[in-house]
Amino acid sequence: MSHDISNDDKASNEHRGNRHRAESGKHLEGLTGHDVTYPNTWARWRAVIREPAAEFLGTMVLILFGNGVVCQVVLSGNPAVSAGSKGEYLSICFGYGTGVALGVWISGGISGGHINPAVTDLLLIWFRVYVLTRQTKVTLALAVFRGFPWKKVPIYMFAQLMGAICGAAIVYANYFHAIDIFEGGRGVRTVPGTASLFATYPLDYLTPVSAFFDEFIGTAMLVMVILAVTDKKNIAPKPGMVPLALFFVIFGIALAFGMQTGFAINPARDLGPRLLTAMVGYGRDVFDFRNQYWLWCPILGPFLGALVGALVYDAFLFVGSDSIINTEAKAHRERVRNAAVIDYPEKIAGNIV
Repeated sequence: MSHDISNDDKASNEHRGNRHRAESGKHLEGLTGHDVTYPNTWARWRAVIREPAAEFLGTMVLILFGNGVVCQVVLSGNPAVSAGSKGEYLSICFGYGTGVALGVWISGGISGGHINPAVTDLLLIWFRVYVLTRQTKVTLALAVFRGFPWKKVPIYMFAQLMGAICGAAIVYANYFHAIDIFEGGRGVRTVPGTASLFATYPLDYLTPVSAFFDEFIGTAMLVMVILAVTDKKNIAPKPGMVPLALFFVIFGIALAFGMQTGFAINPARDLGPRLLTAMVGYGRDVFDFRNQYWLWCPILGPFLGALVGALVYDAFLFVGSDSIINTEAKAHRERVRNAAVIDYPEKIAGNIV
C-alpha cells in the first residue's frame, strides 16, 4: 500500500511539475515560428533576444580582436609606449581573421553568424541563409514577401552596430593611456591619426573611385567564398569548420587588399568604431574626412560588393534551387504568393558540431 501511495505521489508531483512548467513557460508561437514551452520567464524572453544577442556578441568579438591588434601593433611602435614593437602588419591580418572566425563560432549556430550588415543584406536578397549547424540549413526568401521578416533586418543590423561600438569602446578603454602618449598629450586626438586605429581611412594618394573599388572587390570576394563554403554541391567543409574557412578568406583579403583602405569589407566594423571615436573626443572630423568618405566607401562599397559577389557565384556556379536565378518564374511567383515564415529550430545550440 505504501508503495502504491508513493507512486501516486510521484505521479501527482510530476503532473504538477509539468503543469507548472507549461504555465510558467508560456508559448511563444508567432515569435519564434514554433509552439515551444519554456521553463521560466527568462527563458521565454531569451528566446526573443537570442538571435540579435548572438549578432551583438559575435560582432563585438570581431572588433575586440581586430581593433585590439591594430592598437597593439601601432601604439607599441612608439618607444614611449613600449620598449619594442609588439607585432607588424601580418599580426593585424591574423587578428582580424581570428576575430571573424571566433565571432562566427559564437553566433553561427544561433543567428547564422552574419556579423556583417552586408551579409545580412545579401542573405535577404539572394534567398539563402545557412545556419552553421549539423542539422540546420534554412532557406529564406526575399524579406518583403516571405521567410526572414523585414522587421528582423533592422534588428540584426542594429545589434551588429551596437556590438561593434561596444567592442571598440572596450578596446579604447584598454588603450587610451597609450593613445595619450602616442598623440603627445592627455586628451589629444587627431584624424586620421589615432582615429585610424578604430575605423578605416584611405591612403593619401587614393582617389574616391579607387577607394570605393578597393572595398567593393574585397567584399565581393568575401561573399563568393561564404557562398562557396556553404554550398553543399561544392566542396564545402563540415559545418563546424566554416569559421576556419572564413579565417583564411579574411586573412587573404587583408594580405592582398588591406594596404590602401584598411579592408573594412563590413559596414558595422567601420561605422561602429567610427561612432565611438566621434563620442570620445575625435569629433565630427571622423565623418567630414574627405567629403563623407565614411558613407560611400566602407558602407556603400561593401553593400554593393556583396550583391555583385553573390550575383557572380549564383549566376555561374550555384545550381541549387535556393537562388532566384535557378527558380522558374512561375514557381517563384507561386512561392511568393504562398510563402510562410521559416525560422530557426528552438534547439539549434545542441546541434553545433
